[in-house]
Amino acid sequence: MAINSSSGGSYSRRRSRRRHQPMSEINVTPFVDVMLVLLIIFMVAAPLLTVGVPVDLPKTSANELQGDKEPLTITVNTDGKVFLQETEIDITEIVAKLRAIAKGGYNERIYIRGDAQVNYGKVMQVMGTISAAGFNSIGLVTQREEKEP
Repeated sequence: MAINSSSGGSYSRRRSRRRHQPMSEINVTPFVDVMLVLLIIFMVAAPLLTVGVPVDLPKTSANELQGDKEPLTITVNTDGKVFLQETEIDITEIVAKLRAIAKGGYNERIYIRGDAQVNYGKVMQVMGTISAAGFNSIGLVTQREEKEP
């Protein structure tokens, strides 16, 4: 019985060449894993990117306002200090700085964030100062009440 060694060797060579050919499929599993991790990171980080002055807002059952651009924000913290966006300012400087910043003129939307523990008169003093200067779109910011199930 004779065995032809050349045919057996060529068969195994052809077979081995097929095994080492480059794969033309793209493996998307690592890509999807990275995207899901990034999604989770951004979901956690997004609430932390809001206005930087920490205040305990009063709770109400009012609905959220929808807006297309970020409004100017004035914050009154528990110590009675007044902040324009994230910069502390004196109450006498509010009108001058708002006029310099307001792109929409006197129709610029201005939100006032007053801490729940601050004196109501201090928040009204800030609101009255802004209103007396001619700004007519002023809103008070509150936190939505969480309803118990």
